[in-house]
Amino acid sequence: MNAPPKVMLVFGTRPEAIKMAPVYHALRDSSDFQTIACVTAQHRQMLDQVLQTFGVVPDIDLDLMKPEQDLFDVTTSVLMGMRDVFSLHRPDVVLVHGDTTTTLTTSMAAFYAGVPVGHVEAGLRTHNIYAPFPEEFNRQVTSKLTRWHFAPTPFSKQNLLAENVPDENITVTGNTVIDALFWVLDRIEAEFERRSAIVNFLNEHLRFNWRETRFVLVTGHRRENFGDGFLQICEAIKEVADRYPAVHFVYPVHLNPNVQRPVQEILSGLDNVHLVDPLDYEPFVYLLKHSYLVLTDSGGIQEEAPSLGKPVLVMRDVTERPEAVDAGTVRLVGARCQPIVENICELLDNQASYRSMARAHNPYGDGKACARIIKVLKKI
Repeated sequence: MNAPPKVMLVFGTRPEAIKMAPVYHALRDSSDFQTIACVTAQHRQMLDQVLQTFGVVPDIDLDLMKPEQDLFDVTTSVLMGMRDVFSLHRPDVVLVHGDTTTTLTTSMAAFYAGVPVGHVEAGLRTHNIYAPFPEEFNRQVTSKLTRWHFAPTPFSKQNLLAENVPDENITVTGNTVIDALFWVLDRIEAEFERRSAIVNFLNEHLRFNWRETRFVLVTGHRRENFGDGFLQICEAIKEVADRYPAVHFVYPVHLNPNVQRPVQEILSGLDNVHLVDPLDYEPFVYLLKHSYLVLTDSGGIQEEAPSLGKPVLVMRDVTERPEAVDAGTVRLVGARCQPIVENICELLDNQASYRSMARAHNPYGDGKACARIIKVLKKI
């Protein structure tokens, strides 16, 4: 009797871990696969938070993160580390996610080692390899090395078809982040002690009644916004916070010094701006559920927030997730002070505009993406 195919998942950052965790559990729950979880730890601390939340126990941990690392460091470390991993474990397929440097470099190592690649969240595009940087480059090159493309939406599939990817190699699955979101929120609502612990934790870190008061949830970390972009973002938050003292801003601040410096210099000390350390996924999504609107430059939250009826203002000039813009759940406002201010104020003052965004359709799936991925993998 032949042994089940060996499927290796490789990821290294918090967003990847969130979106790959439900895939990991779906594979582990099936007797049709041998499952190996390998983490590069491109982001150590933030990755570990998610692993604990979702109960993911890595079989391999490259532990590559080091202070002040740059793209050269991460790329070379992952490439050499995965060379040894593939040589030792010889998986039948490797699954990577999205657009990180871990994703790109693992796909390159798999190509060199003759291991076929499955790309979860395939086909996202801005068609400008410098925006976002380096993510657009990472995902375009990864697609060139991929055999199984798991596209989250029909629009993503069309991007791949336009690049001459064969139709039979593409499966529209929905986005696994919706699987993760529903799984976590259902668990919180079902477990009184877990929910109470989350509420108590948030009460300790936030100096206002966050369950009854309007607040804007802020996330920001994109490399292309470092420098002037983050200065303008912070000035915009400060201006709106001054103008609306009864509205609060909750900002879990990314650990990168390029984010920490402008945020602390401009926003610390404001009574209605709450700068907190990065949150574990459970308190974050529970806070998202209670937020009024979202201000972000990240990707995943553009998919999560619409599932909860939260308008999203994206502090970027382009997005690889145009489906939500087309659906009306997301607006692009750039990393410029005045457009950010104007759009936040509109959603705070104009209930019709707010309801229009909050009621819009979420195009990113039904929470069953993992089942569709498993169905494809059973055919290998």
